[in-house]
Order: sequence, then structure tokens, then C-alpha cells
Amino acid sequence: MTAPPTETARSLGLAAAVNARDLGGYRTADGRTVRGGALLRTEALSRLGEGDRALLGAIGLRHVVDLRSLDEVRHLGADLVPGLPPALLPADAAQPLTVPALDGLGPTLHHLPVFSEDFDLYVELRRVLGGGADPVAMHAVLGDGRGTAMMVSMYRWFVTDPVARSRFAAVLRLAAEADGAPLLFHCTAGKDRTGWTAALLLTALGVDRESVLADYLLTNERAAALIARVDPLIRPLARAEAVYLEAAFEELALGWSGFEHFWQDGLGLTEEHLLRLRRACTV
Repeated sequence: MTAPPTETARSLGLAAAVNARDLGGYRTADGRTVRGGALLRTEALSRLGEGDRALLGAIGLRHVVDLRSLDEVRHLGADLVPGLPPALLPADAAQPLTVPALDGLGPTLHHLPVFSEDFDLYVELRRVLGGGADPVAMHAVLGDGRGTAMMVSMYRWFVTDPVARSRFAAVLRLAAEADGAPLLFHCTAGKDRTGWTAALLLTALGVDRESVLADYLLTNERAAALIARVDPLIRPLARAEAVYLEAAFEELALGWSGFEHFWQDGLGLTEEHLLRLRRACTV
């Protein structure tokens, strides 16, 4: 297997979202190529400056999917995407929300929270760090491999939890029904929930597992400067690790006979959704 072409690592060029990139360029099993400009993955877009907003505005986004929990949105702020309609977030942190584009112009906002109190890493980190990054408290939560174990468990939960599956399925359905119009999806770091969404999309499009993993691990390259500043105890939560993504695929294989079985039975999507996604997002 040759290395993925450089265009598959194409950055969106956002100064305040270094992990923002286009999934286009990967080759599929049937010799096609994932279409550029259709599927965009990023981290949170709540700190974009004027230049970043101009770049996003030029893309012509039709859908913006926010996978963050309500607590994350409140803490970090709403996305600063040009034309994105404002959202009055529901009191129920688990409640999905769709806000149509204003006057039919600009992107539609889809708030599809993927979180569990057992795996709310951002709340847990703020709790631990709130005491001044006490090393004893940090070690009690993340030391001796507990950070890595927490991440592996979360990726397995992505697959086993029906509500989590329904959120990821909603993104895949949107991508299929967008018919190639630009769709952007993100969480907070653009690594875990975003990474699994990207892995599902690329796998559905027929991209081989090695390339899917390579795309997932690109986060470490893009966010290298940020990761380097993180305390070593927190790095298992900050990095993308092959063992995390592999855990999700292992869990998929335990519950379903193959990806197409998971697509239909686990995600509740149809063969028509799959065909439509492939027609729209490959060339």
C-alpha cells in the first residue's frame, strides 16, 4: 500500500483550527477517488478570526454538524461560521437540534451531541485541572494507563451505545442526502468523535483501512505543537492513537458480520443511502 496522496491531507488553512481538513483525495477499492470539497472535518470553530471566517465563507457550506455536548458548547462558545444561524440550545444536553439556514441562505446547523457522563473528557479535565493541575489528582484519574483505558472504552462505546450510533448515523445520512454539497462536521478537538465519523465515512466510500487509519493519525501531525505543550499524563487524551480506532473497529466486528451489516443493522441506514453517498462523494 502506498502512502496516501498529499491532497488527502489538505488543510483548510484555518489559523484557529489547525486540524481542519478535507477528506478528499483518498482512493477507493473500486478505483474511484473521494471528492474534494464535500466532506470536511475540523475541531471546534468558536475562535475563528476574520481571515478564517472569510475562508470558510468562500467554501459554500450547506451543513455544519456540531458533535459537542451542551456543556462543551457553553464553555467554548458557538461556531463562528459565516451565515450559520444562531441556536437556542436545549436544556437537555442530549437533545439533538437542527436550525435551518436563514432565508435558505448559508449552512444549516445540526447539533448532534455525542457524549456520556462516563466519557465526558472535557468536564473531567476541567475538574482535575481546576485545582491547579495537582499532580496527585491528575495521576489518580489518568495515571498508570487509566487515560489510555478511558479512551479505548470511549471508542468501544461509540459502537455499542444505541444513542451514540444514532448520532453518527445522522451525520452519515446527512452526507448521503447532501448530494456532494459541502458538509462540515466537528467536535471539540476534531479527533475522537470527528475521527470516528471520518472513519465511518471513508470506510463506507470504500477506502481501505490503512488509509482510514492514516487519516485518523494525521491529527497528531496537525496538532503537534498543541500536544507537545500538554502534560504527559494528559497526552493519551490529546493524541490520536491507533489502538483507539482499532478498538472501535474491533467492537464493530464483535457485534456485526461486516461493515455493510453494521451500516444497516447498527446504524439503521439503507442500501440507497450507501449508494447515494458513494455517487455524491466519489469521482
